Amino acid sequence: MSRSAGPVNTIVKVLLSLMYGLPLLWILLTSFKSSADVFATDSTFVFRPVVTAYVEALDGALLDALQQSVVIAVGTTALTLAIAIPAGYGLARTRGWAVSVGLGLLIVLQMLPQTANVIPLFQIFGDWGLLDSTLGVVVADSALLVPFAVILMRPFFRAVPPQLEEAAAIDGASVLRSFFSVVLPVARNGVATTGTLVFLLAWGEFLYAVNFFLSPGTYPLSALLAQQVSAFGINWPGLMALAVLSSVPVLLVYSLTYRLLRDGLTVGAVK
Repeated sequence: MSRSAGPVNTIVKVLLSLMYGLPLLWILLTSFKSSADVFATDSTFVFRPVVTAYVEALDGALLDALQQSVVIAVGTTALTLAIAIPAGYGLARTRGWAVSVGLGLLIVLQMLPQTANVIPLFQIFGDWGLLDSTLGVVVADSALLVPFAVILMRPFFRAVPPQLEEAAAIDGASVLRSFFSVVLPVARNGVATTGTLVFLLAWGEFLYAVNFFLSPGTYPLSALLAQQVSAFGINWPGLMALAVLSSVPVLLVYSLTYRLLRDGLTVGAVK
């Protein structure tokens, strides 16, 4: 089995490396090129590197957009976990047809396209006074990601033996005390995995931001990147420099939580 799978694995790894690696290499190289070298055939890999694009990108607009992205990602992660943790625990400890119905509804909600929610949410947020506010985008992103987070959290809570809660109850612990002191520490790997994935998804928020923020000056990083494309042309080095700079926080979070993601997604896949 291993002998026949070896070459196949190698070919798949090479193809995936080329498919994902070449665009990233092109982005990185273009960010260090001048505008004249971007599409010059003799400057594809050999060119005089410049940092003009990075110097121009590091201005007040980038810092404002970075702060907005951080607030949206952190706020969405906190609100999503606050809803998904008790919901996932409830679905893990409940038996019967209600669980199947609940999981089916969550899967349907997760499959709804994000574009289908824009117009209804725009009208609702207009009545609630949440348009052009960061809170509105955080609420919209949380509503979008809660079904995904609940489905992901449920297997981690199912992996916690009920006998631990029964032992805590015998010792006099209340339901809340058993949950926070026994269940949640055991399932902390799942909470960290879910929180990391929600943070990474919220970091790339774009559609809700460009529709619910009425002032372009309050856009997050993803919308700031889109603003670099205009009818007068595209500043490719500047666009690629912004792409590299906006990816640095994501790479840091991914590097710090890689082990949690690997172990957590493996547990969730087999439960």
